[in-house]
Amino acid sequence: MPPSTDTPKKRRGWLKVCLGLAVFVLLAGAGIGAGGWHAWTRPGPHGKDERVLLARGSGARDIAALLRAAGVIREPWVFLAAARLTAGHLQAGEYVVPAGLDMRGVRAMLVGGDRLVRRLTIPEGLTLQQVLRRLEAAEGLVGDLPQAATEGSLLPTTFYYEWGDGRRAMLARMQSAMAAALARLWPTRAADLALASLEDAVVLASIVERETAIDAERPRVAAVFFNRLARGMRLQSDPTVVYAVSAGAGVLARPLSKADLAQDHPYNTYTRDGLPPGPIASPGLASLAAVLNPAKSDELYFVADGSGGHVFARTLPEHNRNVARWRALQKEPGAGER
Repeated sequence: MPPSTDTPKKRRGWLKVCLGLAVFVLLAGAGIGAGGWHAWTRPGPHGKDERVLLARGSGARDIAALLRAAGVIREPWVFLAAARLTAGHLQAGEYVVPAGLDMRGVRAMLVGGDRLVRRLTIPEGLTLQQVLRRLEAAEGLVGDLPQAATEGSLLPTTFYYEWGDGRRAMLARMQSAMAAALARLWPTRAADLALASLEDAVVLASIVERETAIDAERPRVAAVFFNRLARGMRLQSDPTVVYAVSAGAGVLARPLSKADLAQDHPYNTYTRDGLPPGPIASPGLASLAAVLNPAKSDELYFVADGSGGHVFARTLPEHNRNVARWRALQKEPGAGER
């Protein structure tokens, strides 16, 4: 066996080299760690709120690259390393990252699922066709709509949703909201209410909804229709004729004509007795409540008063005078601006 060449002097030299390498590695690691921490806590480069959309199925690397492309972070490798070394899953969705938010805050948003909440407002009195068009146009909703929805089955209110929610699910929420509202309101109806069913209440409420936009008038308008029904008079409601002539669209680009009023149609309450066969729009809570608890009156007529409301009458001569005043107002200069 040859003699060992590993002298004490050489061993001391190797020890110095190893110690030097160790110190270098430690210092380099400390430098990288300090740099990483600085990058992690440094304010983001974006000077304004930035919207980012993280598609479902995106991995951490894809998310880091997207955030860099959006100008939200500077060093994707720092974000990626933190995402892999810390607990919590980055959630897909739509986010609005506040201006200057550091990577630590960005990661907290994505892990916490602090996504942007969108809103879709359905005004009272829209027809089913109009509501479905709004659902089709709502940014962020996905998927097709079913064909099973019916007029008057959707509650007009504001609904909140997130990017990627389904249109079918949103429509189901609207239907559930209306069903819940009717279940809550129906037991509150007047004891002597002259309606055969909850369905009839929705039909009449849809007419009241389209007749006036003033909440305080709704019980009075409802009373007029109840009074007419009780006397065997036709409702003679213009909005029902609009619904018939427009094939359910609920709007016309022209005034109603005498021919429209004379056209026999199931929804034309000038030519048919009683209520139409179904709702003509989506009634809101105020109209539903007004029909279930109408005002106590003996009024049989109403016509626009020129200021957005209506003037009511008990007799036909009184109503004719009100109509004459309304027609005179329409002929005045600027009448189209009222």
